[in-house]
Amino acid sequence: MEFTEAYKQTGPCCFSPNARYLAVAVDYRLVIRDVLSLKVVQLYSCLDKISYIEWALDSEYILCGLYKRPMIQAWSLTQPEWTCKIDEGHAGVSYARWSPDSRHILTTSDFQLRLTVWSLVNTACVHVQWPKHASKGVSFTKDGKFAAICTRHDCKDYINLLSCHTWEIMRVFAVDTLDLADIEWSPDDSAIVIWDSPLEYKVLIYSPDGRCLFKYQAYESGLGVKSVAWSPCGQFLAVGSYDQMLRVLNHLTWKNFAEFIHLSTVRGPCSATVFKEVDELLDLDMSGLRLSDEFIHGNSVKFGLGWTLIIKGKGEENDAGRILKSIF
Repeated sequence: MEFTEAYKQTGPCCFSPNARYLAVAVDYRLVIRDVLSLKVVQLYSCLDKISYIEWALDSEYILCGLYKRPMIQAWSLTQPEWTCKIDEGHAGVSYARWSPDSRHILTTSDFQLRLTVWSLVNTACVHVQWPKHASKGVSFTKDGKFAAICTRHDCKDYINLLSCHTWEIMRVFAVDTLDLADIEWSPDDSAIVIWDSPLEYKVLIYSPDGRCLFKYQAYESGLGVKSVAWSPCGQFLAVGSYDQMLRVLNHLTWKNFAEFIHLSTVRGPCSATVFKEVDELLDLDMSGLRLSDEFIHGNSVKFGLGWTLIIKGKGEENDAGRILKSIF
């Protein structure tokens, strides 16, 4: 394994989606390096210390979250002179993300008062009132044409469907949750899965027109859903819960297809030998170490970094112990 020289870093770092660049935050400076040569490609100076960075999907733009200001700054790799600054003022900024088209930035204000969509093309902005979460509760379709945003008002959770072309709200419908945790589009964009807070086990499948296709609840009176994930083909939905069970639902009937248990204790083979690295040079007790006959009678054993240990006979086991000690 080879290592490069150490480079200074005081904030987040992130690889570009095309794996060609590495963005590193150094106080108020954003350093863009080439992944292969690690040479500096671009250097940008922000107005304050960088708290968060995120690449656009096309790897052409990158945003920096200056949450202490609060402010968002965006930069272009192809046009170094181009810059964008978003200032929410007293509303604050708690989170920022890119849209799938890499030409809009979505910001969430403090206390989830509003979610704002900022256009980098015509400088227009669209507001969505009362988003449910700051960094969660927003999901885009795989083709990037529609967005589902969770909101909450009047003690009720709602789903807002927006067109990513005009950013107009196309449909709003209420969902049967006590405290919505998150939302995710299916890979084929035909359904939306919603799950409740960990206090209640509830998974809901909705169609884009607001119809509830299925409600799944494995048990009651216990901590509920921990995580949910679609399979890449969209035919299965995995639901992990706090009872250490993983349940898989199929996309045809939304019934339980399979269950997997995560054991609380993982036991390895009883014949396994465990080596522990110590800082001090102590006498190692080799009486409990069992060597195979093939190992003892003349075979060589190779270790990392080019080390090779050769043992010719039983009479040299003490020498072998000393060699092992010097290696480890």
